[in-house]
Formats: sequence, C-alpha cells, structure tokens
Amino acid sequence: QVQLVESGGGSVQAGGSLRLSCVVSSYSYSTSACLAWFRQAAGKEREGVAYIDKYDKTMYSHSVKGRFAISKDNAKNTLYLEMNNLKVDDTAMYYCARTRDSFASCPRGKDSFNFWGQGTQVTVST
Repeated sequence: QVQLVESGGGSVQAGGSLRLSCVVSSYSYSTSACLAWFRQAAGKEREGVAYIDKYDKTMYSHSVKGRFAISKDNAKNTLYLEMNNLKVDDTAMYYCARTRDSFASCPRGKDSFNFWGQGTQVTVST
C-alpha cells in the first residue's frame, strides 16, 4: 500500500515561511510519477498549488507562483514545499499526492492523483 506522510505545518504570521515535507514509502516511490501539493481551506474545494514531474519540471497555481517552491529528493523519497511570504489566504490543510501512472506532463486535477497523505495544517494569521 502506498503511504505518504506530511509534516511541517504550523501557525505563522503573515509574511512568514514554512517548509512542508512528504515522505513516500520506499516501496511505492516512483521516479516516473507526478507528485503534487494540494490544499483545502474550510468550506472550499481541494485545489492544486504545485506540481513536479519526472523531469523535475514544476508548475504552480497562479495564487502561489513566485512564493512557493516544490522540490523532491529521490534519494530520500521525499517531496518538499517551501512556502514564503505566506498570506492569510494560504491557510488550509495541505496534502501531498502522487499519481499511479507516468505522465509526460503532470495533470492538474485532483482526480488524476491516486495516492494521498493525511494532510498537515497551515494557519497564517495577521
């Protein structure tokens, strides 16, 4: 069974930074899969914020581009999300996710991701 475990969430003031990590169980880590970070704020749909494909090409949602950076360390089976200049609107539960299949370019929709972590809460206050 694929397991993804996030960590690094917490409470921070606006303008601050956090780094999220997601460890993918070694037997399920696939260098050809797409990895992504999604978030879900209270009462809202889950949305994708950052993606990284097998070529290490990254994509970001408009709302986080220039502030967030996704990266991965294949040797550690770990996905990261560096979040800078955090805003109150970034408050949400953050999830890492992985596709089952390999894609030439990462899909954007959450339905294309087959494996999910349990989430880590990020709260940004003024």
